Amino acid sequence: MLHTDLAAALRDGVRLAEHIPPRADEIGVAFYGDLFRKEGLKGGPEPDAEDGGVEAELALRWWRAAARMDPENVQSPDDTADARGKTPRAVKSALRALSMSRFATRAAERALLGELQQVRDYLYGDQREPVLARVCKEITDGTRVVVGHSLGSIVAYEALCALPGHGVRALVTLGSPLGIRNLVFERLRPEPKDGKGRWPGDSVRWTNICDPHDVVALEERLGGLFGGGDATITDDPLQEGFVRAVSDRTVVNGWRAHDLGRYLTARATGTAIGEGLTR
Repeated sequence: MLHTDLAAALRDGVRLAEHIPPRADEIGVAFYGDLFRKEGLKGGPEPDAEDGGVEAELALRWWRAAARMDPENVQSPDDTADARGKTPRAVKSALRALSMSRFATRAAERALLGELQQVRDYLYGDQREPVLARVCKEITDGTRVVVGHSLGSIVAYEALCALPGHGVRALVTLGSPLGIRNLVFERLRPEPKDGKGRWPGDSVRWTNICDPHDVVALEERLGGLFGGGDATITDDPLQEGFVRAVSDRTVVNGWRAHDLGRYLTARATGTAIGEGLTR
């Protein structure tokens, strides 16, 4: 079911961008959600004050962003006592606020908590290696485009960095938290050097796509954090003179700003994927 739905959405986006879509059997989906499940806990664990405040800090940043973007529905955390301190209570307050925002109209508090905990467990816990191993296995000699959404954009980036000599021509990141300073960017592997993240492959063209109301992508533009800065890519990655710079694009996903299906069916996403397949 997951593959069927995602493949259909991706094909629709490529078709909308007036490219020839890949066949469904040419699209692979790397699933690793099971690696984050805790046995014996229904719906996932509760936030833990001993976790070092990672979930609380990230949730509060998302909350503040949602309050700026959607003040009619979301009260600022700075105006409520529930947001004080990096505690489970603060996390729950942030998730309740976010569940009423444009960011996550249909998302329950527990689903949002799950996203926070997956980011924590991947970047700060012990799930990075098994997740990367599973994703790297899916990237074969025939893979030309890699698409990553949300935490998946972090995994996709690190997987390409971990596979020297891969043949991927395009990386497409959707609703990405890669640029969140102090909590995400500095925790990447390989570690950023002199404030810049490593480019994920000699022949990769990177397109980052973000809805301005998607609070997960607190840093909408990645161009200044990876590669050569904000320069525009005009040359083929295989030709001399190729500029390594992220091409940042904006889309509007409506009231489901972080929804993967909306991202995949956007023309900008279809263009990036379609061009990657034809190189």
